[in-house]
Amino acid sequence: MTKQDDTRYLDRRHGSGTYVTEPKIAQPLTLTSFSEDMRRRGMVPGSRTLELATTLAGARLAHRLQVSPAERLVRVKRLRLADGQPMAMEVLHIPEALVPGLTKADLEDRSFYDLLGERYGIVIASGTQSIEPTVTNEEESEVLGVPLHTPAFLFERTTVSESGRIVEFVRSIYRGDRYRLVADLTPQRSRNGRLAGASRAHIRAGDGDGRRSAGARAPHSRLKGEDQT
Repeated sequence: MTKQDDTRYLDRRHGSGTYVTEPKIAQPLTLTSFSEDMRRRGMVPGSRTLELATTLAGARLAHRLQVSPAERLVRVKRLRLADGQPMAMEVLHIPEALVPGLTKADLEDRSFYDLLGERYGIVIASGTQSIEPTVTNEEESEVLGVPLHTPAFLFERTTVSESGRIVEFVRSIYRGDRYRLVADLTPQRSRNGRLAGASRAHIRAGDGDGRRSAGARAPHSRLKGEDQT
């Protein structure tokens, strides 16, 4: 593989040909805004709202959001873009009572968390996120513009507001060919100052159906900090 002047790479595959590949984006394990993260990298963030509908929570989402199964939720499906290129597809669920009057147009090329704070007075304070390897299904492949069963990262996240209420549950598929995960690690110490044996991700300011690759073990991170989405 050789590097071009514009930071893209030429991938020469024996018996197949030469392909231009884009550089991977380092994704820190922090609760930061997708839009803010892309801007820091000198890229233009964007989003396209593919679907906005209301639905009943049901048992699984009720458990995630700590609401009644009969609670009405807003379901939003979005495509996240950087410099106009598809990066991730996300599906978020949020109680309808928290976002009255929300429309598809409200979310076009805008941070959802900025919208929550500015219009609804909801400030995100923390979150819990799991990450595991997966492959894209037919819908995800079509939306992201990649071949079927392309390697990807599955992110599942719940976020909590300053008032302590669970605000949303988000399931995101990030392109594996455009992302790598980065974490700062520090030893976990007991009260007497000795190493406790385990390490955890140390967060600093820097975004289902459980399809997992065979034999792969999914990392898990508990996140606290800045805004996201």
